[in-house]
Amino acid sequence: MTSKILFTDLDDTLLDENKGICQENREKIAQMLEQGHYFVITTGRPTATGKIVVRELGLTMPGCYMAAFNGAVIYDCAAQRVLAQRTIPLFMAKEIIDEAHKAGIYVHSYQSDIILTEEHSPELDFYLSKVKMEYQLVPDIYSRLQTEPNKILMIDLEGQGRLQEFKKQHERFQEHSNSFFSRNEYLEICPKDTDKGSAVAYISQFLGVLPENTVAVGDERNDIPMIQAAHTGVAVKNSHPDIRQAADYITSRDSAHGAVAEVIDKFILPI
Repeated sequence: MTSKILFTDLDDTLLDENKGICQENREKIAQMLEQGHYFVITTGRPTATGKIVVRELGLTMPGCYMAAFNGAVIYDCAAQRVLAQRTIPLFMAKEIIDEAHKAGIYVHSYQSDIILTEEHSPELDFYLSKVKMEYQLVPDIYSRLQTEPNKILMIDLEGQGRLQEFKKQHERFQEHSNSFFSRNEYLEICPKDTDKGSAVAYISQFLGVLPENTVAVGDERNDIPMIQAAHTGVAVKNSHPDIRQAADYITSRDSAHGAVAEVIDKFILPI
């Protein structure tokens, strides 16, 4: 049998809007793993919160992997070890944080399993409502970074306008980083040449799986590189219009009603 890889986004793809997973998704994931296929969670979430979800879903057996921080960290869920990671140079992290302050836009970064932020703001509360994680209030984010970060996140609850303008005005950052939207309120800044598409390429090569045996499913704009890198790119029914346009297939079900199970039945389990 030829092994295939399913790469799936987490929030609003595998999980519903309440962060739950339907029983059919669980059963189909177990079935594909039993048949020797691979299952990879690809998420913008930090590694720490991704690990929690992995444990809650029971995805700790051989064949399960995770790409956290939008592909900046590749993690073997069974061996519980980091296989590869990419980071933003400290000098670039400092410039990004300083420029966000000048623009009056909320920004935070990460160190180990903790969010580093300079203020407890509505933006932080919004983020914490979606990602359960510890945070630390610090006078200066950059001075508390002991190592190069895997990601910097800018948040604007008023929508995309200021974030789009920031991205446009700071195109020079692209020399040492990569930026994109994961939702209207989030401008994600990741290491250079890093996105969910780079995770597809790395894990496929690591596992020795040919490109034609890869499938990816997601719902947001940061999932577009992933579905384009995979042989078959899928958008869930409830996805953003941009990823629907880029997809090869759109599910008939949404994230609350087994969209991932539909993908497994259609593209992974058939011989």
